[in-house]
Amino acid sequence: MTTTTSQQELFQFLEDRFACAQACTDCARACALRASLVDPDGTENQELVRRKGIMCAEVCDATCRVLSEQNQVDEGVIRTQLEWCRQVCLESAHIFDQQPGAEDSAETCRACARACGEFLATLR
Repeated sequence: MTTTTSQQELFQFLEDRFACAQACTDCARACALRASLVDPDGTENQELVRRKGIMCAEVCDATCRVLSEQNQVDEGVIRTQLEWCRQVCLESAHIFDQQPGAEDSAETCRACARACGEFLATLR
């Protein structure tokens, strides 16, 4: 492996890491907003949307923090966090798909899940 190749790989790794962190930030915002729009005294389904939105926002926020901690976190922890975030985002997207007006939030969740999966692939 040449120095140029390893530098290119490092740049790609950092770009993928940043893209994943940015997707997590966007998803956290969208999910927090979606949760805030739900009536706290609403139906059981609305309560599920609110809880999923809050959980997804918290997991995405935590994932972004893990990705921001440079080399202070072991790769196994990063993998576990990315997989957890990917799964929670997919679950949230599924719940949001069932809500009128939540299409953008669902797509943001799916985009975050894709970004986590893509970055996870670079760690293997």
